[in-house]
Amino acid sequence: MQIPLAIEEYLDVLHSERQYSPATVRAYGADLQALAEFASRRNVDTVDGLDLELLRDWLWDLSQRGLAASSLARHAAAVRGWTSWLARTNRVPIDPAARLRAPRAGRSLPKVVAQEPLRDLLDSVRTSAAEGDPIELRDSAVLELLYATGIRVAELCALTHQDIDFQRLTIRVWGKGGKERVVPFGAPARSALEAYLVRARPVLQRNELDRVFLGVRGGALGTRAAYTLVAKYLGTLPGTAASGPHALRHSAATHLLDGGADLRTVQEMLGHSSLGTTQIYTHVSTERLRDAYRIAHPRA
Repeated sequence: MQIPLAIEEYLDVLHSERQYSPATVRAYGADLQALAEFASRRNVDTVDGLDLELLRDWLWDLSQRGLAASSLARHAAAVRGWTSWLARTNRVPIDPAARLRAPRAGRSLPKVVAQEPLRDLLDSVRTSAAEGDPIELRDSAVLELLYATGIRVAELCALTHQDIDFQRLTIRVWGKGGKERVVPFGAPARSALEAYLVRARPVLQRNELDRVFLGVRGGALGTRAAYTLVAKYLGTLPGTAASGPHALRHSAATHLLDGGADLRTVQEMLGHSSLGTTQIYTHVSTERLRDAYRIAHPRA
């Protein structure tokens, strides 16, 4: 059975038999349509092709696009309801989402890497990449650009050559909801990007793909591969729980505020629709100040 047809039949059940409100049915439909589009990109078009691994990959992909834990939980609940109905009506032999879990909603502070160890890491990667290994040159450019701009990993992976303006030192990205923004970057990121584009990308390239960052086989660098890449390097830092591209985004925002940047400027740079989302980083800065005070002040 085709996935879109199965979704349509399930939404009819929610409306006609379970008497769900039109708004609730639309919300379920939007969540399930997002899954259908993700599955199609994985060449899965029928309900028989759905499995737990694909569903977990879908939630992981949504988390890397910046969805809050509450939104992930809603998506997971919508899918569990749908696949449970598929199994009960014998449209699939087993429920593929029976063990699907989403992160719990909460307001924990973002994990941030301190400026000095992060600077040392970036310098170390750049020095190693200078020997000319294409993958290390790419990794250096990825790390520098993520930290310099605070962009999301999906935004980084979608970059094309036309999105980079070396004269103005800016990149153009499309965030959630297709919103376009222009983000500045600095000299270290420029040097790493230029070294990658001149010395590494031609070696990795296997076709005429316009994406800036490529994987080891010449295709576009995917979000999961980029996550693994960043986690590998951050994992070498002692005493930090931060990992993955979002840790560099958190660190960029926090270090900007530590340096005196205006909150609305950081909001625009990160592409947050709400200033309240950006304000979480002021709490990070305050916590860091309190920790330093408790350690250093003689009458703390």
